[in-house]
Amino acid sequence: MSSSFPLFFQPTFTQGLIIGQLSILILLGTILKYLFLESSQYPTASYHQQVDNDAFVRQRNFQARHSLSEYDPDACESTEWFNVLLKQVMDVYRSKLRDDTAGIEGDEIARKRIENYANSIRPAGFVDHITIHSVNLGLSAPSLLNARIQEGEKNSPSEIEFDASYMDTVSLSLSTSYLFNYPTASFARLPISLTIALSQFKSSISIRPPSPLSPAPTLTLTISPNFVLDLTTTSLMGSRAKLANVPKLHELIQHQVRRVLATRATFNFPLPGLSHASQINKDIKS
Repeated sequence: MSSSFPLFFQPTFTQGLIIGQLSILILLGTILKYLFLESSQYPTASYHQQVDNDAFVRQRNFQARHSLSEYDPDACESTEWFNVLLKQVMDVYRSKLRDDTAGIEGDEIARKRIENYANSIRPAGFVDHITIHSVNLGLSAPSLLNARIQEGEKNSPSEIEFDASYMDTVSLSLSTSYLFNYPTASFARLPISLTIALSQFKSSISIRPPSPLSPAPTLTLTISPNFVLDLTTTSLMGSRAKLANVPKLHELIQHQVRRVLATRATFNFPLPGLSHASQINKDIKS
């Protein structure tokens, strides 16, 4: 007796194609969710890289010795006195950031301050809470050399230009998560651990004295847009399966830091008793 129902389902070509595509999408979604992403309900602890600070100290000392041999005192004015002053100013900033506290306690105070600031400016809809694991505020200060006078145009004061070089042990280690808000808010998160360290910064810097014709006389310091910035980054992305040192992430971080420096490359210092912030802003816009 023959059955009126087929023993096996025999899909058509179109049905088989649709079923195959759905199977691949489900498989990819499962791999992404359970290997690289983590559930927002049960986040896992993130691992962060450590920075070899000794390597940066060795690099700084090596390059400092070679840069000093290239200095020609007969060609340019010495700026050693200003370097000593700048080093002392940087030390005061580091001390105040640590509440004048030495040792591990001071490091913790600086870490909490930077963590609070980072979370105050983060885009909360896309980036989860930022945890700062360690901060190295550095040891040295930018070195200025080869000071020279650039004659200004008619009725314009002469500008002082010099070269700046900064190599230090400044570094920052943090961890956070990138939030995926589809199909629902905070559907999944991608854990990210980063360590960012400064390798070197070099640029020419010009100082323009205040003009007596300006209604708001200011001393203007400008960083050349053609500066050199090298950052060292180590990264880990993912929850169970981790991607280490993604090149695109390094390029993105370096690009953003360069963009911030380029947009804030000009600093105006009003003369005490002669200028106010509102006058300076009005003078710049005009």
